[in-house]
Amino acid sequence: MVIGVAVYLAFSVLGQFELVAIAVFLALVATALLRPLADLLARAVPRPLAVALAVFGTLFVALGLLALVGNAAAAEAGRLVGELRGGIGRIERWLEGPPFHVRRGVLSGAHQKVSDFVTRHRGALISKALSSAGRVVEAGTAAFLALFCSVFFVHSGDRMWQWFREQLPERARSTWDRGARAAWSTFAGYTRGIIVVAASNAVLVGIALSVLRVPLALPLTLLVFFATFVPLIGSPIALAVATVVALAGRGPAIAAVVLLLIVAVGQFEGHVLHPLVMSWAVRLHPVVVAISVIAGSIVAGVIGAVVAVPMVSVAWSVTRALRGQPPGGARPATGPPSPPKRP
Repeated sequence: MVIGVAVYLAFSVLGQFELVAIAVFLALVATALLRPLADLLARAVPRPLAVALAVFGTLFVALGLLALVGNAAAAEAGRLVGELRGGIGRIERWLEGPPFHVRRGVLSGAHQKVSDFVTRHRGALISKALSSAGRVVEAGTAAFLALFCSVFFVHSGDRMWQWFREQLPERARSTWDRGARAAWSTFAGYTRGIIVVAASNAVLVGIALSVLRVPLALPLTLLVFFATFVPLIGSPIALAVATVVALAGRGPAIAAVVLLLIVAVGQFEGHVLHPLVMSWAVRLHPVVVAISVIAGSIVAGVIGAVVAVPMVSVAWSVTRALRGQPPGGARPATGPPSPPKRP
């Protein structure tokens, strides 16, 4: 309960500075991923050059991959429109047959209602789209601030922490240092672990969608990669989108295979990847993870769902470190040892 209250208060405070909080969070994620690479490069080149190569080289590769996905989606757009039109007709005929027996007038009425809604609310939709331009500017500002902070965090984050530690009262320095080291170890471990899990899910899904010849396989693979950052519910939602695309583009049989893929990937992620990759960094019960994700989404939407689990993991790690609990999870002895049993 104390950890839950602390996380809620943290969300409330960070919500007042959402732009800065998001930028710093992204900078910390980048630091957790790029600091080992920068340290490795610093053995061969000067530290500033190593940091520049690690940060901007990774940024260049990421932007190149996004451009590749965008070009692939644009190349398939024309073919996909035709497939979706035919797929919608197949879905209608499938729903009209057994076991659903949906009347044809119901489906055409639904189409008409959607068209009427768009026509009536066209002005509101355009206004909302224009108002979202401000969010694009905010996103660009957050990205620039995150890049700016990540350069300094990767270059001299340890010295920045040392300076902050020296500003504290001398009696509190060791406690703060112990808690901060536990927090950073957990956060860095979670970040690297979730990247491995997301990449593994994306590779498996991308291979399966390519073999099944599902339209937009590459963009859907990227969607699965980013959706995995929301534990428990992200991957199923992304694969549900892939199922709808497969249903429209390839028919019910392929959609059923993709639906089975959702179950298989979920089982593999929950029973193989997370225990192997994440258990050494994050020790949270699945119930705690589920409640954290839902609570974070209520407080801060999608961003809250993404950052909830690492925040709770860090809070729990700091609590264990300050209580003096060993890293293995065993509690220290609090009483005299038990007498030996009689043979």
